[in-house]
Amino acid sequence: MSDVTQRIIEMLQPVQLCCFATITTEGKPWVRYVFCEGKGDMTIRFATFSNSRKVAQIRNNSEVHLTCGAAAPADMKPYLQIQGRAEFCTDTAERNGFWKESLKNYFQGPDDPNYGVVVVMPYRIEICSPGSPEPLVWDERPGR
Repeated sequence: MSDVTQRIIEMLQPVQLCCFATITTEGKPWVRYVFCEGKGDMTIRFATFSNSRKVAQIRNNSEVHLTCGAAAPADMKPYLQIQGRAEFCTDTAERNGFWKESLKNYFQGPDDPNYGVVVVMPYRIEICSPGSPEPLVWDERPGR
């Protein structure tokens, strides 16, 4: 595993507030905050309501973008810019696997019909560091 890959995995592991962008049916970007969690395989997950705008937008166009890691201007540290494709999952294994007690504030449980998980499969990630004009890049697109 490369140093860049290992660094990205470490940066994705804590649950964190991220900006998540989708494309509307009019072809315009739409950004909102989500609480994401990354895994060692580089997938990123977060819970959402099955009838949310983001789910409809993902179904229409799976191309998404996430920005993670920058919490406050006074404490600027390296952050991630992530391009990927998303899918909305409601299968039992995904819902149970992602379920956390904190989600009880929004859903009745992992079987709640309004609960689902967005899974983002990144294909390009940049590690951007304050004071550095060039990001470190992880790119899994064919031919790159």
